Amino acid sequence: MSAPFGRQSLSAAGLLRTARSVFGKIPDEAASDIPLVDHLMSGLALFGLKYPSLLQFDQDRKDATKRANLRTLYGIERAPSDTWFRQRLDVMDPKHLRPLYKALLAALQRGKGLEGFAYLHGHYLLSLDGTGYFSSQSIHCQHCAEKHHRDGTITYYHQALAAVLVHPDQREVFPLVPEPIMRADGAKKNDCERNASKRLLSDVRREHPHLKLIVIEDALASNAPHIRHLQALNMRFILGAKESDHGFLFDWVANTPTTIVREYKDEDGTRHRFRSLNGAPLNESNFDLEVNFLEYWEHAPDGKVTHFSWVTDIPIDDTNLMTLMRGARARWKIENETFNTLKNQGYHFEHNFGHGDQHLSTVLMHLMMLAFLIDQIQQRCCRLFQTAMTAAQSKIRLWDQLRHRFNLCLIPNWEALYRSIFDPPKLVLTWDTS
Repeated sequence: MSAPFGRQSLSAAGLLRTARSVFGKIPDEAASDIPLVDHLMSGLALFGLKYPSLLQFDQDRKDATKRANLRTLYGIERAPSDTWFRQRLDVMDPKHLRPLYKALLAALQRGKGLEGFAYLHGHYLLSLDGTGYFSSQSIHCQHCAEKHHRDGTITYYHQALAAVLVHPDQREVFPLVPEPIMRADGAKKNDCERNASKRLLSDVRREHPHLKLIVIEDALASNAPHIRHLQALNMRFILGAKESDHGFLFDWVANTPTTIVREYKDEDGTRHRFRSLNGAPLNESNFDLEVNFLEYWEHAPDGKVTHFSWVTDIPIDDTNLMTLMRGARARWKIENETFNTLKNQGYHFEHNFGHGDQHLSTVLMHLMMLAFLIDQIQQRCCRLFQTAMTAAQSKIRLWDQLRHRFNLCLIPNWEALYRSIFDPPKLVLTWDTS
């Protein structure tokens, strides 16, 4: 989808104005001559400009050209030093950042950026998966999870459960608020992905009570407590199911006369084989919990066979077999278009920008995810961004070119910055030979 150049609310300038407005409402309790909003906008600049380290950002903020560009592009009156930046954000409750995710998604909806993103009967696909964002055998805080090794060493780590709106036919993904998986105050045991999922999905439904969602997850999620929780939240689901975990269900499907097998062949020779059954018991212990079972084999022309199986609450028939299969397989977009992009496309997701003693690591994770969300909205809705990315030929090259201009030139606004990528001004270097 391409939006006009003038859709200001979904341009970089408009999205950053939204961010600054939301940040300005967060209580600023620490005594400092630099307000909290400038700390947070500095974090968005750090990750929006894809700086490889906080040290480099700290060095650049001292340069007059870069200070002027931070003020013009991000509204930062005074960027804090790296030491004060870490100290101030370490004591900030990460929950204060939740409203910005909702505000950005609301702007996307108002600007019709989600048109064509609904997948089945007006429902959006919400993919959930966990990922790590910090690991060390020496640096740690009170919220770190711990892995104790046989040799006596300990690995301290932070993880988060991410939730991302995806579509099998769209490049962009839109993250909702990720849920940290970490040790709570005073707890002796690590948190787990299952508990994080309960918190995340409950928060999603509270913050988006009318959003129609189909939750897509891996096979760890196809258990009775999780399915009942999804039902209580009025969320549809397509969850992976492995025969090794659901032997009773697979036997039931194999031995039920009403189980349906369908096969289709594409023009390129790819063969699609489905096996399905509606109203099957999830397992022997939860016989009353009925699910709809879908199994799929893809036979490629070269002989390669790919196999998947899922459980869903969506009734299965001949008209939606391919739709359900493609929606379920879109779960991988959280790996490919989200985690892979964050880790390998310039965001430096696994780099330790700062850990702190309380919340710094988690706050920085949120700021990086928010910078990613702003980029994804621009990629879908801002033709200036789209044209600049096409001209740069890759995201890595785009980030490099943006940062080079940021470092060298006084930039009047975001439009001039993007236009300089696809319509660069003719510069002539001269020198005095007299």
